[in-house]
Formats: sequence, structure tokens, C-alpha cells
Amino acid sequence: MFLAYDPSTNPLNNNEWSFPVAECIHIVGFTLSIGTIAIVDLSLMGLAFPRKSVAKLARDLAPWTLAGLAIMLTSGPLIFSSDPVMYLHNQSFRFKVTALLIAILYHYTIRRKVALADRPAPALDVVVGGVSLVLWLSVLAAGLFIAFI
Repeated sequence: MFLAYDPSTNPLNNNEWSFPVAECIHIVGFTLSIGTIAIVDLSLMGLAFPRKSVAKLARDLAPWTLAGLAIMLTSGPLIFSSDPVMYLHNQSFRFKVTALLIAILYHYTIRRKVALADRPAPALDVVVGGVSLVLWLSVLAAGLFIAFI
């Protein structure tokens, strides 16, 4: 169905402001989600907020992370709809989607369990926080490279 789609009929392609606005909303979403995730990951790794409990920080930032993910996961498909054939053939886009799925699964399973744990496990915390940061930074980097590949 997407392969027969005509991008010229998409409202994002018929107004000079609609696509940039959608992109800005998408950027706000991933800034909010990845920013809050990075704060908790850096805290897990012992690099930020040493006096604050990681579990409390994770609980306090969870609604903001979820809001950012909701914005990102709503605006992303809108942007995709502007030219699905181009996106489907773009290696960077395919990598981004794969990394995003892995990062979300990791975030809401392994990382969540470790971040909300009451018992400190410094070595595990560093590894889990580092893996989380790498996953989310790969999503971000792949998104930036969509325009260049």
C-alpha cells in the first residue's frame, strides 16, 4: 500500500510550514525522552546526582520520559508519511527504527528493573546505564544520518 502512495497528496508536503513544524515537534519529543533517560543513566553510572536515589530519580522522571516517547512516536509516523518509499529504502532509517525498538524494549525491561532496584549494584548499574546510553545515542545518530544516506 505504501509503495503506491503519492507523497504530493500528503498535507506535510503541501504547506511550507507543516513538515518543519512536525520535525520540531519530533525533536522536542526525543529531546524530552532521551534527555530524561540520559539523566537517569548518568546517575546509574555514578556520573550525576550522587546525593539523589537513582530509583527516586527514575520514578520522578518516568512521566516526562513517557510524554517524550508519546510525542516522538506520534510525530515520527507523520514525518514518515511524507515520503514512505524514501524512508523505507533509507538504511539509516531502517537502523533507527530497529535501534528504537531495541532501546524501548531495553528501557522498559532490564534498565527499568535495575534503575528501580533498592539494592545498589555498582558494576551492574554502570553496564546497564552505559548500554542504555549507547542504544539511545544510536537512535539519535541514525535519525541525523537519514538526510545524508
